[in-house]
Amino acid sequence: MLSKKFNLFLNSKIPAFKKTIVVDADKSISIRSFLISSISNDVSSVRNVLESEDVFSSINCLKQLGVKIKKVASKHYSIYGKGLGSLHIKRNKKLNFGNSGTLARLLIGILLTTPNIKVQVGGDRSLNSRSMKKLVKLANEFGAFFFPEKKYHFPLKLVSSELPVSINYRSGLSAQLKSLVMLAGLNAYGITNIIEEEKSRDHTENMLGQNKNAIKINKKKKLIKVIGKKYLNPIHITVPGDPSSAAFFTALTLLNSSSSILIKNVGLNPTRTGFYKLLIQHGAKIKFKNLRKKNKELIGNIVVSSCKLKPIRASKNFYVNTTDEYPILFVMAALIKGVSVFNGIQELANKESNRVTEMQKILSQIGVKSVYKNNQLKIYGKGMINGVNKKINISDLGDHRICMSSFILATLTGAQTKIKNFETVFTSSPSFLKIVRKLGAKYAIQK
Repeated sequence: MLSKKFNLFLNSKIPAFKKTIVVDADKSISIRSFLISSISNDVSSVRNVLESEDVFSSINCLKQLGVKIKKVASKHYSIYGKGLGSLHIKRNKKLNFGNSGTLARLLIGILLTTPNIKVQVGGDRSLNSRSMKKLVKLANEFGAFFFPEKKYHFPLKLVSSELPVSINYRSGLSAQLKSLVMLAGLNAYGITNIIEEEKSRDHTENMLGQNKNAIKINKKKKLIKVIGKKYLNPIHITVPGDPSSAAFFTALTLLNSSSSILIKNVGLNPTRTGFYKLLIQHGAKIKFKNLRKKNKELIGNIVVSSCKLKPIRASKNFYVNTTDEYPILFVMAALIKGVSVFNGIQELANKESNRVTEMQKILSQIGVKSVYKNNQLKIYGKGMINGVNKKINISDLGDHRICMSSFILATLTGAQTKIKNFETVFTSSPSFLKIVRKLGAKYAIQK
């Protein structure tokens, strides 16, 4: 069930704090756990699931495709796997992906090589505005098609391949497209080869890793081999905390004077920690503690203390491991004195909104200049701004990361702020407001 729409109002600064928190579970891993369980054999179990709108969209789509999913307890689910090629749905029914690009690309990956699939696919206004041209091209390579032809935005009609064939694919910045190819390759004839030209998130590989008969990874050659039509074992995992959700509380602590925070049990997969490594390079007091591995994923605690930061200079190499955190990095840059520079960020234009353009509009409302040119954004930071006489208005963008970033900007500066349709944050971080209130932030809700 979708959350009811509401707007959020802020007009005061957050006080200093010293707290311990637990953030919401990782969305990427939660969604993947349901999708991969559905095409595995026997019963899989997933604990500490992120119970958010995007994950509920995943569960609803899988149930429409004939998968039995049972909620055992809070955040604990059993998934009765149907095996490869066994999902089914009545012709021309509609699958609604909601706001989730991850669900859209990965589930479509499964369906491309599943026999006899003819289904309408789409999502909310934000998802339907995002280009799916690369997805359509990959579908054609596997022998599947979308209609109408030469239309690259949802809603679309998907017709799966009658004779799914393996492909060779060079993967770039998008872990979602890489995962799409892996999941499609699992039920294609032959061997699908993926050359990783850029190392992106590897949650899908980690989750499939116990199936040595179906997936082989050669790190030295940057090669992933997916062998089609093999038996997949059930999975049993506990989802760690989301490092992208933790990033917002990290930023808040670093910039809020005399503050510190301990964030427990966060996923610290090296393909997800670019935000933290970047800030450490610029003077941030961030430490990872109690590190251990579980289900091939690195987990630990993040310890953060407020400090003075240098202007941020991010090369294009940071993008692939920092994808979700750029909006909050832009807020930090605005509140650090000096010029911050972000390179290689053109892909931000095809997120839930155009995150470069929209964040520039927000920063201009508090008097911070920024210039985007030749795939480079410069932000002319003013240091900590007193926002008492400033106003920020955020329109309905359907972008959870921009809503969260705007909240951090407002509570640090005290600017009078209105954020429309804040419920979109529940797609990824249903505990966000509860946590910031625990830290001392004040806000009002208007339904």
